[in-house]
Amino acid sequence: MSFFKITLQRSAIGLPQRTRDVLAALGLRKRHQVVVHAVNPSIAGLVFSVKELVQVSEVSTNREETLAKVKAARRPAPGFTIVSRRHEQTTQDAPESS
Repeated sequence: MSFFKITLQRSAIGLPQRTRDVLAALGLRKRHQVVVHAVNPSIAGLVFSVKELVQVSEVSTNREETLAKVKAARRPAPGFTIVSRRHEQTTQDAPESS
């Protein structure tokens, strides 16, 4: 099954109420927010009416995987690496019990 991945690129501030209602029907509130909808004529009509404000791509995976990929792509690198933890000891470092 195919899905539309819709990203709001432009703000709806100052636009007519009808346009804001279409964005609300699509589930878009903030800029750069991503929603995923199944491909059907009603969603295509809504997207067509706000085509200047959104970026649309078609994805073929399921909705949860697509949103998880978007979230993972936005997550920054941690900026550090954990070499070892203080309370964990490896088998080589463990004290011998005699």
